[in-house]
Amino acid sequence: MTELGTSPRSSAPRLMSGWISRLDLALELGVTVETLHRWEKLRFGPPCVRAGRKIYYRRDAVQDWLMQQEAPAPRCAGARR
Repeated sequence: MTELGTSPRSSAPRLMSGWISRLDLALELGVTVETLHRWEKLRFGPPCVRAGRKIYYRRDAVQDWLMQQEAPAPRCAGARR
């Protein structure tokens, strides 16, 4: 017999555990929700998934996208050494 308020499935991973909402991602990146929407329309930014009217981003995909945006500092042409 299980205790009140608990179920045998309570230890199972949650369905959306690896996903983040558009609002939460905007807050973490320090951009607006509108910026993420614009990036989606321009096909720039991390890939997203639509579930009805909700838009979610897979955390691993966002981290991969961020790493792809990393670029070395440009060298100044003609600078003295």
